[in-house]
Amino acid sequence: MLRGQLFVGETMDNLIWVAIAVFIFAGIIKGTIGIGLPTASISVLSQFYDPHTAIALVIFPMMISNFWQLIRSGDFVRVLTTFWPFGLTLMFFIAIFTNLSAVISVEIIMIILGVVIIFFVISSLFIRPAKLPERFDKIIQVIAGGLAGIMGGLTAIWSPPMVIYLVSRRVEKDDFIRATGLLVTMGSLPLCVGYWMNGLMTGPLASISLMLIIPTLIGFNLGERLRRKIEPVIFQKIVLSVFLLMGLNIIRQAVF
Repeated sequence: MLRGQLFVGETMDNLIWVAIAVFIFAGIIKGTIGIGLPTASISVLSQFYDPHTAIALVIFPMMISNFWQLIRSGDFVRVLTTFWPFGLTLMFFIAIFTNLSAVISVEIIMIILGVVIIFFVISSLFIRPAKLPERFDKIIQVIAGGLAGIMGGLTAIWSPPMVIYLVSRRVEKDDFIRATGLLVTMGSLPLCVGYWMNGLMTGPLASISLMLIIPTLIGFNLGERLRRKIEPVIFQKIVLSVFLLMGLNIIRQAVF
């Protein structure tokens, strides 16, 4: 295990090469099924490095890939005017809980991370929420944004409440892509600032994270091509099964 030995000699080179491979893999997943970049990259990297390092590395690839997704999907203003309560609440709670994550032990963060990954798998595979009445939309956005912000501030993964909300809203496919691109981009901004201010994002980690944008976009392009050749639902189930095992393994590492 390489925890706590990140910037000495050969270990630094190992981190770079492992991260490049992981982010190509994570980009492929995102390109194929539309979500899962932070979940894939953090869950794999956390098998080898402490979760704060994994989260720091994902920040810039997550930010840029989702901003690119948002720009490519278009209709930015309409999506922002629809989902701004979720986005602002998300940003507020991520800012608070990112600072809290700096003082929580690595073991506790790992347990939380494992639970969030397992929740992500369960919500993606089995939860089909009831349709959300339009009159409750704004308050539900605030509640879901708060839950997502707590998860995101501690683990950089806020997909479960976001996906459950969008599914309950019965958002059609193109708007789902637009909304996730917007909300992940918005959430990554306070996450980046918080990690920099509390010292979890160091200069070397920031440099590697910026470099990892390239393999992420390469993987994303490969994933889009793969999506045309295989059934995305089958691929999603395989990926989520792997996520489940990794989430359970992260909890095992923290407890034992």
